[in-house]
Amino acid sequence: MGLASKLLDHWMPADHHAEALQELLSVYPQCNFQVRLWDGFVWGTTVNPRFALILNNPHALEVMSLCPNELSLGESYVRGDFEIEGDIEAAFDLADHLFFHGNAPKRTVALRQLLRLGVHEEPAQLPPPDLSGALHSHARDREAVTYHYNVSSDFYALWLDSRMVYSSAYFERRTDSLETAQRNKLDYLCRKLRLRPGDRLLDIGCGWGALAIYAAEFYGAQTLGVTLSEPQAEWARRQIKMRGVGRRCQIELLDYRDVSCQRPFDKIVSIGMFEHVGRSNLPKYFECVSRLLRPGGVFLNSGISYSATYHRKGPSFIDRYVFPDGDLVPISRALEAAEDAGFEVRDLESAREHYMLTLRHWLARLEQHAAEAHRIAGETIYRLYRIYLAGSAHAFHRGRLNLYQILLGKRAQGESGLPLTRQDWYAPEKPICLRPAA
Repeated sequence: MGLASKLLDHWMPADHHAEALQELLSVYPQCNFQVRLWDGFVWGTTVNPRFALILNNPHALEVMSLCPNELSLGESYVRGDFEIEGDIEAAFDLADHLFFHGNAPKRTVALRQLLRLGVHEEPAQLPPPDLSGALHSHARDREAVTYHYNVSSDFYALWLDSRMVYSSAYFERRTDSLETAQRNKLDYLCRKLRLRPGDRLLDIGCGWGALAIYAAEFYGAQTLGVTLSEPQAEWARRQIKMRGVGRRCQIELLDYRDVSCQRPFDKIVSIGMFEHVGRSNLPKYFECVSRLLRPGGVFLNSGISYSATYHRKGPSFIDRYVFPDGDLVPISRALEAAEDAGFEVRDLESAREHYMLTLRHWLARLEQHAAEAHRIAGETIYRLYRIYLAGSAHAFHRGRLNLYQILLGKRAQGESGLPLTRQDWYAPEKPICLRPAA
């Protein structure tokens, strides 16, 4: 007999349900949602609720009210202690309320009244990734990447765009489709790098190869993409063959620290990999990039930073279960490390709203393909990614996270050689398409 069934002997009348829930949520300003308890009791609005919080057992209520933090709520959701129907991102406003008000004395008393339990059975725990070795060592970084990206390329294909771009899109209009916005991003990055035919481009953490392939196909660059994920490398190589750019584009299964070259690269780009470097490794990261880049060359680094004014309450669910060993730093720390390595900051752009919109597209597409996602990856992975995408969108919306594109020049004597304005970024010539080049 489960814990919820055992509760029936200790349960209380419906008016006490309402009284206790009212006390628990009394200072929450929104009244546009609904709470459903495991015994069928419903509290909250009955007119078009924006979301419904369905508590499947008392543990969900206990976590939300007595010890709420990002990690405990995330684990509880992935375990299936509660469900969220409707707009899951909107539910994160309620989560914020619980973080800061959930354990107030009156609410604790109300919870005890609501549960009326003396002994609680411990819920099953989610197994965290089993990583070994020194933090950010070559072997451990490979394990961390394998943990995340070896879920299945078919799973990611359900909710990413057709080029499998797993980083923020670039929206010229909020109504742009994900497909359009991701192509906008690839083209915008190539323009920021001012790629020309024959330029040697290194893409660090190239993912499924979208940017490396696009730069070779439409800008004539000689590109090398490196990744630690075998499924990503295999997918990218198939795309290279299909698009006929094999003479200009290569993908290697390689740590960026192990890249060697007889001749330095003209341009280097890193999109969405910076978050995994680790703050203690930032000096080595920028020094490594500098070693691979010719004097006067440019490096475009795009990565997520957290707001220096936001202090998380409790441990991070995403760091534990989604991106193990991930390490976000404030933008000021990244800029300082880049300059210490000999780079000159040429441009800094925030793309916070762009990532918020991208995550909302990904979340909607994942939810639309829920049945296929369950079949390919299982219920636990589906729930984990659903809450991770929604929580990330919420964090960007609230300004707790930001996405920064940093354009860095490797210092050379005299002038940088870069144009005086950004005009060519925003009024570009039509990119040349050189395919096929197999």
